[in-house]
Amino acid sequence: MTDPVSRTILLLDIEKYSDRDDIEQAYLRRMLYDITDRTLEAAGIDERLRLRADRGDSVMELIDANASVTALLRALLTEVPAQLRAVNRMASSSAQIRLRGVVATGYVAVDEHDGWVGSDLNHACRLLDAQLLRAALRERPNDFALCVSEGVHTGIVRHSHPGIPAEDFHSVTVDSKNGPLRAWLHGPVPQDTEDHSDPVPQDTEDHSEKGGTPAPGDSGESPAPGAAAAAGPGRTAGPAAPARPATPPGGVVFHFNGSPSFGGSLVAGDQHGVSGGQVTGDVHQGGSGGESA
Repeated sequence: MTDPVSRTILLLDIEKYSDRDDIEQAYLRRMLYDITDRTLEAAGIDERLRLRADRGDSVMELIDANASVTALLRALLTEVPAQLRAVNRMASSSAQIRLRGVVATGYVAVDEHDGWVGSDLNHACRLLDAQLLRAALRERPNDFALCVSEGVHTGIVRHSHPGIPAEDFHSVTVDSKNGPLRAWLHGPVPQDTEDHSDPVPQDTEDHSEKGGTPAPGDSGESPAPGAAAAAGPGRTAGPAAPARPATPPGGVVFHFNGSPSFGGSLVAGDQHGVSGGQVTGDVHQGGSGGESA
């Protein structure tokens, strides 16, 4: 295996490639390679500065560290959308090509089987596969969604070189099996996924005010009916407010019209203390003096 050397990593992937039949996949692969070659030529990066790996529905390019990353980004933001527009306007709906792209930098080694090895390359592949980038492509009208690594943003993007407006890139954090990865997405952050933008640090404890909802009829400022008022200094607690009997759910309610009779006893005349013409609860008749228990 060779010693790891600094490289610029370019990854481009076709959306919904596996949904197409063999003929369409072969066509999409030709278009992918053609778009990639035209873009790198526009950036002034010839074949002597590139190593390419074929991944079926995607292409991976290791670019010499001496090649201009600024020129590459500028070409990706202008040439790729233009190429996609030219291809898709002449293609059937089943042959439309839409691309996700990642630009990163890092150290990559090549083993004896021409395989590429390096954690920076692994991180770039995780960004390419992130649901955030897939969702962003679904919302892009120009058929291209681009994400750059933190290192590319720090070294190139944030300086807002001509053709690479820094304000068009947004900080995001994507989930991966290697843990959260910080990156920068070109264009709006998608709305059809969970918020992956950098979270605002928050305290682990909830410092908001806590309190239950007062029961109906209880303002929370005075004792509930039937409770004694708290005694302050030099004061004695006043008598408890008389409890107001509540009508039991489903209790019997008698409506009296005229002079009703119960077991031979008569209730007649005006009845005082009966509100609304109703007598509720147990009614006892009999005893001495016509009193009710």
